[in-house]
Amino acid sequence: MWRHLLAGCCLAALAHAATAQGGYPDRPIRFVVPYPPGGFTDILARLVGTKLGQDLGQPVIVDNRGGGGSTIGTDIVAKAEPDGYTILMVAPDFAINESLHGKLPYRAQADFAPVTLAAQSPMVLVAHAGSGIRSVQDLISLAKKRPGSINYASGGNGTGSHLAMEQFKTQAGIDMIHIPYKGNGPATTALLGGETSVMFLQVAVAAPHVRAGKLRALALPGTQRLDALPGVPTLAESVLPGFDVTPWFGIVAPAGTPARIIDRLNEAIVKALRQPDAQESLASQGAKVVTSTPEEFGAFLNREIPRWAQVVKSSGARVD
Repeated sequence: MWRHLLAGCCLAALAHAATAQGGYPDRPIRFVVPYPPGGFTDILARLVGTKLGQDLGQPVIVDNRGGGGSTIGTDIVAKAEPDGYTILMVAPDFAINESLHGKLPYRAQADFAPVTLAAQSPMVLVAHAGSGIRSVQDLISLAKKRPGSINYASGGNGTGSHLAMEQFKTQAGIDMIHIPYKGNGPATTALLGGETSVMFLQVAVAAPHVRAGKLRALALPGTQRLDALPGVPTLAESVLPGFDVTPWFGIVAPAGTPARIIDRLNEAIVKALRQPDAQESLASQGAKVVTSTPEEFGAFLNREIPRWAQVVKSSGARVD
């Protein structure tokens, strides 16, 4: 009797395990965005979440957990169960924060499993139309003649727009004064009002103001010219060979998430992003789809973290 009971229990356990392995997902997935609603990261997550839910047959619930320069939401996912039911949208802050913060409650490389790159959203170096700066050569020349006389805006200390400009300053050998704002929205308003002279701004935000004549596009910090800003050169081709700062976005899960689940998420997200309507939607935001395997995204992060550490070190930025 005991043998039959034990055998029945073993069979039930095996059946449960098989169901668990074959049934992912069988409940809603939480998609944490470590930024407030309304920004590009949020827009991208909602696009991915809708299509991912359709593919997986379960709702994908976007959960905005802004604060702490993206560290609050990131920490939530670092401590979540590694079962595939909690994933995280990441951006360059994910790599920058490793060296920017004196102490983090997680580690980007140890506590997360890469799923895929998702998109790139290019920036452009812009100047206020009334600044008298008509080209990147003008900017560098003026900054060298009058060190510290030019103010530049950013979305805050340690943000991508701040550190991109610090990298530009270092490579160009110039000195400008950093004016940090509480987000790119207020920074853009300040630039448009002439409170500051220049800024690295996402193309999706900058292009309408460039077309309206309120801002002047000086150069692109990526490696390619853009149809959205015809005639605007890259920094690499004009004055700073090798310069390349292009904001990227990707998805990770908690470390320890089974490989089969990572692969399933990767397959579904890549499929979603490659659909024509998704690509068209992102293109309208000045962005483009860039997907990868989990291994490729992991290798990418392993390059980004030390690269930004050098920029943080040279800028002197620090958050304790």
